[in-house]
Amino acid sequence: MQTLKKLPIGIQTFSEIIKKDYLYIDKTDIAYDLITKESKYIFLSRPRRFGKSLFLDTLHNIFQGNKTLFEGLNIYDKWDWEVKYPVIKIDFFGDLRSPEALKKHIGWILRSNQKSLGVECYDINDIGLCLKELIELSYEKYNQQVVVLIDEYDKAILDNLDQMEIAKENREIIKGLYTVLKASDPFLKFVFLTGVSKFSKASIFSGLNMLEDISLNKHYGNICGYTQNDVQTTFLPYLQGVDLEKVKRWYNGYNFLKDDVYNPFDLLLFIKNEFLFDNYWFVTGTPTFLIKLIEKNNYFLPKLSNLVVDKKLIDSFDIENIDIEVILYQAGYLTIDKMIIDRRDRISYKLKLPNMEVKNSLNDILIDFMTKQKIEKLQHQDNLYDALCDEQIEDFKTSLISMFASIPYNNYTKNNILHYEGYYASVIYIYLQSLGIDIIGEDVTNKGRIDLTLKINNLIYIIEFKMGDKYNALEQIKTKDYSRKYLNENKDIYLVGIHFDEDERNISKFEWEKIDEL
Repeated sequence: MQTLKKLPIGIQTFSEIIKKDYLYIDKTDIAYDLITKESKYIFLSRPRRFGKSLFLDTLHNIFQGNKTLFEGLNIYDKWDWEVKYPVIKIDFFGDLRSPEALKKHIGWILRSNQKSLGVECYDINDIGLCLKELIELSYEKYNQQVVVLIDEYDKAILDNLDQMEIAKENREIIKGLYTVLKASDPFLKFVFLTGVSKFSKASIFSGLNMLEDISLNKHYGNICGYTQNDVQTTFLPYLQGVDLEKVKRWYNGYNFLKDDVYNPFDLLLFIKNEFLFDNYWFVTGTPTFLIKLIEKNNYFLPKLSNLVVDKKLIDSFDIENIDIEVILYQAGYLTIDKMIIDRRDRISYKLKLPNMEVKNSLNDILIDFMTKQKIEKLQHQDNLYDALCDEQIEDFKTSLISMFASIPYNNYTKNNILHYEGYYASVIYIYLQSLGIDIIGEDVTNKGRIDLTLKINNLIYIIEFKMGDKYNALEQIKTKDYSRKYLNENKDIYLVGIHFDEDERNISKFEWEKIDEL
């Protein structure tokens, strides 16, 4: 009987994985290409818990020349292990909720690097100067250029987006740290930074404008995460008797312009927990700040199911001008569906929710936030799903009315959401999205945009929303012939017009028709 290696759950130290014989998915061929074929200043953005830290630590061991750890791995016969480089490693883990905490953490990191390298800064209190000294003193001592590895470079900012002044102060502190790197160029062999988000060069990297971003470089699309091939080969002995297609629907789907990949944290915990499908990654970081942004901007949530953004939008952002779509993408709640190049060679990206875990979990949180419904939520979901599957349109109407009727009155106080059509449409959207059915928001046709298109089994529902009775929702669907787009799919099509009343805070008119078979 085959003895399976232990799973490296939560282990981000390469040497521990190798020495204690944990399972390791070999990424050293990608590491070799990165450090021999690219520029010496590299940035990588990936969502949290995606394997960035393990990859960075792998680089650490390569540059230190720890040859025995790499026996049997792709890089073993390619790298010159005789040359050993001094490595400065900086990470931003822990509580960084104040500038004082950040400065204290950086001071500790710098002292730790002094100890490991056997050099000493003249002024530990000036963090920028100390880093510069660390680099130059290490270069002199070891007679080799220095490698600088920075993990989660942006955490001190992202952790404080709910207290913007602190975020800005922390930004200036780390900006001063990174600026030193450019001045130290002659002494540097390789610089690698990881993070969740890419802030604009003007706000963070004004002193490091030579930084090459490989986050959407197709060659490095699989630099983090597990591929479907990994699941069907290396992980197959761990997944005996499991429906691999269901695992794929639940946890695969992240894309960085190469293969769809799994978040490692999800797959490892799924196996450990005896194949229980659960939201392992999602619960490690509830997107509270995103929820506040959605509320503040009255964001029309159906846009998330059919979202196209330009290249600049997902490249970077600044904390003075935060786009919800950017944070959702960079944090891992949205991922790339496909890249689009138009006739003028402009690049844009169609985004999507990556998988069932994110789809279910994000929408459950949004339901809780937007409706304050917890106990009633499951019943509403069941009723809506059954009505749509069984083509019981009147039951669908009744379920929606009941859903809105059970939203607490105080959810409408101290704000103006009862006047906002997008609120009511968004509530319906997040409930339907949480059911796992195929939804297209702002569905484009040659005559306009359908508010919501649902596909479930062999059925299609085309839904239009209106606030008040000034315009007729069902007539708009028919006049603009929205259904023509789907006639060739040979499915039953229902047209549904829904009107909301701000005084009743509920549906005031619900009309529907079934398209006669041609």
